[in-house]
Amino acid sequence: MTRVTAGLAAALASLLIAAPAHADDPLTLAVDIPFEPFEYRLPDGTLTGFEVELGEEVCRRIQRECEWVEQGWDGIIPGLLARKYDAIMSSMAITDARRDKVLFSEPYYSNPSVWVTQEGREIDIEDTAALEGLAVGVQRGTIRDNYITDTYGDLVDVRRYSTGEDLALDVRTGRLDAAFMYYPLALSSLDVDAEGSDFVTSSSLIREPNRYFGHGVAVAFHPRNEALADQFNEALREIKQDGTYDELMHKYVDYDIKI
Repeated sequence: MTRVTAGLAAALASLLIAAPAHADDPLTLAVDIPFEPFEYRLPDGTLTGFEVELGEEVCRRIQRECEWVEQGWDGIIPGLLARKYDAIMSSMAITDARRDKVLFSEPYYSNPSVWVTQEGREIDIEDTAALEGLAVGVQRGTIRDNYITDTYGDLVDVRRYSTGEDLALDVRTGRLDAAFMYYPLALSSLDVDAEGSDFVTSSSLIREPNRYFGHGVAVAFHPRNEALADQFNEALREIKQDGTYDELMHKYVDYDIKI
């Protein structure tokens, strides 16, 4: 093979990899798991959760087969931009920084965060002196990481974890003084504020400021995939209007996440 021919072959291969999927191909949706109750595996290995069922319902309505692709959070946007999958449906908050990289659907749920500590441990998050030097855990690369780093980074020892599961583990074992967590994750992994629980919330549910916590959770698409985003938006509107959304929501959470 000549050098020119080899170069053309490489260029063609690159174009094929980057080409968007055809309408008859399975629709690939990236998800970072476990993130209960939104996406997680049952003991038999079945993938389930609110977003998984919602995504399956969207696929049914737009007459596409769904395939779920597991992807770590740190690489989930780069993978989308490289067209390793068609969309991200994994509790991604709409932020200005992310809007510069991806195309978002309309938001489909709100995403509160909360401070968590061990039962009996009183931490006043408004008292900066009380926070100084504390070990505070967050999931790396999330909006909660950005918020804690910018707001409290000079006060606390920020400890970052690759997954929410790893973060919850260090909360349970007492390696952290506090954690700033996604509220649904705190409920599912630590049973916060439940009777007999060893863990409590140390703040109200936090959804602002918008520059950190965004404008709700949405599906993320490649910037050039407007047609698919439009299909998702139409299906999501129908799902909300006909009551299917509420049925799915109350199947997985006992508080209102609708936006």
